Order: sequence, then structure tokens, then C-alpha cells
Amino acid sequence: MNILIAGVAGFIGSHIARRCIREGHTVFGIDDLSTGFIENVPSEVNFSNVNLVCADLNKVLPHNCDVVLNLAGQSSGEKSYEDPVNDLDRNVKGLLRLLEYSVERCVPRILHASSMSVYGSCPDKPISEEHSCVPNSFYGASKLLSEHYLRILSQKIDSCSLRMFNVYGPGQDLKNLKQGMVSIFVAQALEANRIEVRGSLSRFRDLIYIDDVVECWYSIATQETKLQPVLNIGTGTKTSVGDLVSKIQAYFPDCKVETGESTPGDQTGIYADSQKLMQTIPNIKFTGLEEGLSKFIDYCKHNDLAKIQ
Repeated sequence: MNILIAGVAGFIGSHIARRCIREGHTVFGIDDLSTGFIENVPSEVNFSNVNLVCADLNKVLPHNCDVVLNLAGQSSGEKSYEDPVNDLDRNVKGLLRLLEYSVERCVPRILHASSMSVYGSCPDKPISEEHSCVPNSFYGASKLLSEHYLRILSQKIDSCSLRMFNVYGPGQDLKNLKQGMVSIFVAQALEANRIEVRGSLSRFRDLIYIDDVVECWYSIATQETKLQPVLNIGTGTKTSVGDLVSKIQAYFPDCKVETGESTPGDQTGIYADSQKLMQTIPNIKFTGLEEGLSKFIDYCKHNDLAKIQ
């Protein structure tokens, strides 16, 4: 297959690119490197440094493409409050440009990186794809708007919005302290032997390891049947922030914990109902938090400490 990955220099996009290459596919990748790193891009990728909103995509994207994987955009709820116009441009206009290209080139399908943030405030129970969507943040609103554009064009292109929960794992940017709960806490522990929790320790999340996310994206992108319009990409396991912090402290025994005010638009708690995902990928197995944290922290200690000093 010819696979186009937008956001290929980012944490998740680069991992998916490596998986596609291992499976023998040809990968075209685009990224404006505003948050991603060129070092993340596998050498086998046909790479273009492209701003989706501004570039003439017909000049840089392949004429024949079997699937588009859109992982480009702004991915921080906190940053969306600092510059909501930029959030709209990067998350909605960028997708629209990819959709224009896909429809014009008759690309059969597109997978889009959405987020648990579309749900907004939720009760303490597994949240299914049918749950109402009332985002708390500009970021969540832009992701939900993108889903609507895909729905409107569903007669022209098969699409799936993957509502990702809290992804973590090797390769995450430890210098970015405004995105990624697990990576933020691990980076703080590594750098200062101190974890600053913004919000209550009783909040809860669904933490999913990067390898499991890659498996989901690859399996869905290459399935032969019609795509689900939206899918939760989460484990279905509820983990409190306090429990997460305690597990990280086990690797840093002298690490202190401080709590402060929550970030704007933060969700009190959310975890996925993953039944549809498991029906779509029957053999999916999720990495347990203890195993995932062990792999992530070991990687960080050996590879990423220099990046945050």
C-alpha cells in the first residue's frame, strides 16, 4: 500500500510509520516540524517539510495513495486556551486541506486523530462512542468539529475518527510539559525529583501504551471492511492520578509530590468503553500500566534525560 502520514515527525506518527515500513508498505510523510522532530522520521519515509494549511498539496503529496493517516495538528488542551485561532487552523483547516486532496485524488479512506477531549465532563463509568460530546476546551471543540467534517464527507471517503485517550511511551517529548500526563510526571521526576500535579489526585484517566495505539491504527488502516465512523482508542481501565503518581514514585523513591490548580478545560475523569474497539480488533491485548511504565521510564533514563536539561 501507499500510505500517507501527516504528522510523521511526531510521537505517534513516527511510531506508526515504522510499523508500516516493517510491514512492507511505502510511506509518504509530511510534517511542518513545529512540534515534531526530523530525527523521529524513519529514513525510508518519503518526507516533505510541509505546512498543511499553506502548502500546495498537489505538488508535494503522492498522486496515488491508498490511505491517509492524519496525526498532524495541535494536541494540547492547555495550549488551545493560549491561542485558540492557531488551534483551529492546525486541527481543522489542516484536516480540510487533507480532505480536499483525498477527495480529488480518490483516496479510499482516511483515519483521523481525534481525542477523548470531545466528550467533555463525564460520569464515573466507561464512556462509549455514543456518549454525548460537549467539549470543555478549545482543543476538544476543534477535534469534534473535525469529526463533523468527516461525517459530512462520508459519502465521498470512508473515514474513522480515532478518539485517543492518554497515550504514553518511549519517544514522547519530555520537554513538552503541556501535553501528556504520564510524560509530564516522568520528566519532572527525572529533572527535579519533584512531581507537580495540576488538579486533584482523585482525577482519573485511561492510560494506553504507544505500542497498543500503533496496533490499533495499523489494524484499522489495513482492514478490508468499511470503517466505523468513530472509535475509542483506550484500554477501558480506570487509573487515578494518585495511583499513577505512586507508581512513578516507586522508580524515584525520594521524589516529592505537590498539587496546584488544574489546567483550563481539564476533565475531572474519563475512561473508555472499548467494546467497539475490541470487536474491530478481536485479538487486541493491552499493555498493563506497570509494564508500560517500566519500559517508558527505563527508556527515558537511558535516552531522554539530556533533552530536558
